[in-house]
Amino acid sequence: MTARLSRRSALRLAGLAVPAVAALSACGTSEAPIGRALRLTQPNDTKTLDPHKQGDMMSMNVLINLFDTLTTRGPDNELAPRLALSWSNPTPLTWRFQLRPGVTFHNGEPCDAAAVAFSIQRLLDPATKSPIVELRYVTGATVLDPLTVEVQTDQPDPILPAKLSLFGGVVLPPRYLAEVGDEGFARAPVGTGPFTFVDWRRDHELRMRANTAHWNGPPGVDELVFRPMANPASALAALQSDEVDLVTGLTPDAALQLRGYPGVTIDRFPGIRTSYLSLDTEDGPLRDPRVRQALNHAVDVPLLIDAVLDGNAREVPTMIPRESFGFDPSVAPFTRDTALAARLLADAGYPDGFDTVLTASSTDAGVAEAISGLLARVGVRARVDAIDSGTYSSRLTSENRRALGPMYLAASTGWTLDGQSNVQSNVRRDRRQSRWTSDEADRLIDREELSVDPQERLRAFGQLQRLLKQEAPFVFLYQIDTITARGERPRWRPPIHGSLQMASAEVMA
Repeated sequence: MTARLSRRSALRLAGLAVPAVAALSACGTSEAPIGRALRLTQPNDTKTLDPHKQGDMMSMNVLINLFDTLTTRGPDNELAPRLALSWSNPTPLTWRFQLRPGVTFHNGEPCDAAAVAFSIQRLLDPATKSPIVELRYVTGATVLDPLTVEVQTDQPDPILPAKLSLFGGVVLPPRYLAEVGDEGFARAPVGTGPFTFVDWRRDHELRMRANTAHWNGPPGVDELVFRPMANPASALAALQSDEVDLVTGLTPDAALQLRGYPGVTIDRFPGIRTSYLSLDTEDGPLRDPRVRQALNHAVDVPLLIDAVLDGNAREVPTMIPRESFGFDPSVAPFTRDTALAARLLADAGYPDGFDTVLTASSTDAGVAEAISGLLARVGVRARVDAIDSGTYSSRLTSENRRALGPMYLAASTGWTLDGQSNVQSNVRRDRRQSRWTSDEADRLIDREELSVDPQERLRAFGQLQRLLKQEAPFVFLYQIDTITARGERPRWRPPIHGSLQMASAEVMA
C-alpha cells in the first residue's frame, strides 16, 4: 500500500513552497455598485464578442449571457429546452428543432427558423473561420416553417442537440449582421440572451444590462460587469476591498489564501473538467505500455487531490467524468503502488528509470511539479517545463503533435456531458491531439460517435475505457471542482460544466 503524506510533506516532495496566507492589497479603483449590480472576475477577457469566432470557455462565459442557445442543461444536468422547445431525429442524417414562439433579438428582430438556419450556415462558412469543431458533421440547415428548422449531417450525430447547448448553438440576428458587418457586430453584439450589451473596454471591463423582456423573465440582477484579472491575488484583493462581488476560475492554492478572511465565502461545486497527462506513445520509453502503466501506478492521484488540490477534485478511472453519458462505474482507477510501478519499469528495460520532460501551462505549474515529485519516487525524472498559457495553447492546437514534448498536462471540459467530448480530439489516430495508434480504439470511437442507439454507445464507451486502462496512452488524473470566492451580497450556483451563466444569480441588498 502506498504511504499517505501530509499536505506539507507532499508539497516538499514535489519541490513546492508551502502556501502561506498573503496580505492582499487592493489594486485600482472602481465605482460602487448601483442597485442590483453584480461584478465578477475571471482570469482572462473574452477574445471577441462574435460568438462564431471564438472557441474557448473564457469567451463563452461572457457570450452565454448575451446570446441564447438552442438547448441548455437544467439544474438536474439533463438536456433541456432553450430557444428550441423540442427536437427529434426523423432520419439518421437529420435533426429537426421546433422553436419557441415570440422570441425576439435585443433590437426587435424576430428569432425564428430563418435566424437559426442563418446562424448554422454562417458558422459552417469557411469565410467565418470559426474554431468551433462540434458541428463538424453538419452540412447545412433548412427552414421548414417559421418555427421549424432541420439540420442535415453527413454522418449520424447522436448528440447534436447537446452540442447546441453552448458553442455550436448560439443564434444571431441576420438582418442586423447584414447592416453592420462582422466588425460592427463584434463591436456591438445583439442577441436574445438575458442581458444586453452596454460597453466593452478590452482587458479592463465589459458591462451588460438586464434584458427585462427576456422570454424566460428578467435575470436576477440589473447589471452584470465582467472584469478580467489574470493574477488571483489581484482578484482576491479586489474582492476584499469591495471592488468586485464574485471571483471565478480560482485554483485551489488561490482559494487557500482567503481561508479565514472575514466577509469572504469560498464555494466549491462538483465539476467535470477532467485532467490527464498526454503521452507520446510513438517515441522513447513511452512506446511501451508497461512504462505507461507504471506512470499511472506511480502518480498517487488521491494524494495529489488531498495534498495539492486541497480536496477539490475527484479521481477518474480514465478520461470520462462521472456525470457524463458513457462513464463506466465498473472500470476502477489504477492502484497506487510504487513497488509495482518499479517492477513494470524494470520489465520494460528501465530498472533505473529514465529522464523525460513534463510540459504544463504556467497556471498548472504547481500541479506539474507535484506530479514530477511523485514520478521521481520510481526513478522517472520528469523535468517540468512551465510555459505561458498563450504559448501552451498555440502549441496544443498546432499541427505538430509533439510541440508540447513527450508528456504534457492537459484538461478537457467535456461540456456536452457526453463522453465523446472528452475523447474526440485525443484518441482516434487522425484527430489533432491524438498521440496513440490503435485500430481497436478507432473502431470504438466510430461506434460511440456514429451510433444513434444509446445502448450501443454505452457498450462502446465501456469497451473503450477498459482499453484505455489496459494500454494507458494517458496518465489519468481527476475531475476538478469549480471554486469561487464571493462577498456577502451574491448568490449563484454554476452549472456542472462551470460556465458563467449568470441569469440565475442574485445580489442581496
